[in-house]
Amino acid sequence: MRMIKSMTGYGIASFDSGNSKYTVEIKSLNSKFLELSLRLPKIFSEKEFQLRNDCSKQIERGKVNLSINVEQTGNTVKAAAGIDAELLKHYYGQLKAVSTELNEPANNLLQLALGLPEVVKYDEETVSEEEWKVVDKTFQQAMIAFQQFRTDEGKVLEQDVKMRIGIILDNLKQVEVHEPNRVPVIRERLNQFLNDAIGREAVDQNRFEQELIYYIDKLDITEEKTRLRAHCDYFIETLKNDDANGKKLGFISQEIGREINTLGSKANDANIQKLVVGMKEELEKIKEQLLNVL
Repeated sequence: MRMIKSMTGYGIASFDSGNSKYTVEIKSLNSKFLELSLRLPKIFSEKEFQLRNDCSKQIERGKVNLSINVEQTGNTVKAAAGIDAELLKHYYGQLKAVSTELNEPANNLLQLALGLPEVVKYDEETVSEEEWKVVDKTFQQAMIAFQQFRTDEGKVLEQDVKMRIGIILDNLKQVEVHEPNRVPVIRERLNQFLNDAIGREAVDQNRFEQELIYYIDKLDITEEKTRLRAHCDYFIETLKNDDANGKKLGFISQEIGREINTLGSKANDANIQKLVVGMKEELEKIKEQLLNVL
């Protein structure tokens, strides 16, 4: 059975080969789409497409930051650069001639010449297949930790929204307790209004009963209660399904909200209105949590 996952996630993994230490870190927050930001050493830039492809398949959604860090831990030093001696002499000669012509001190001309274009040439580093296998394995380990974090956070979210759906259903049961009192109260209120307005003797009781039945029918909440309970049951059922996701649960919560609002507009009872307000509060908290569900 698949559990819902949080879009908030964190995973880190490291591997020390003796000469180099590789560290992969993955962090994510909630987002409607996959927003992927990569921070890689230049040597791994050719692997960026592969990493993006792997992330899009495994992460699905979220604002994700992926970083790979390589730290040299051994005594091996790679040949990093070479010097173009002829170009260095050429630059140095020109700089010295200008300093003489301007009667300026000729200090640090060599250092200045070394900083000019193309004098120092850095070798293009490429990642070996063996080294990439190490990095990719470390990346997969970080991804496993990241996904476990999301799953653990998802369990917390699932328990929270289940609890809040339970509160909505409990409030619905309380609505049914107060519901039988509505008709007598409405009848008494309307009757008193007519008596005060035109007098008891002027009231046609048969017509009054007919109008009352019509009015009470407009305030009937049987369908709303049935649909609200069905939507809540469907919400819990969807949490258990393999295709459970934040978007689908969000759509169901919208339907729950419609029934709660209609229930409130038809309530015509202070006690029921209080229960409806409680339902709305719980539903808003559910919607907030669903924003972080994958």
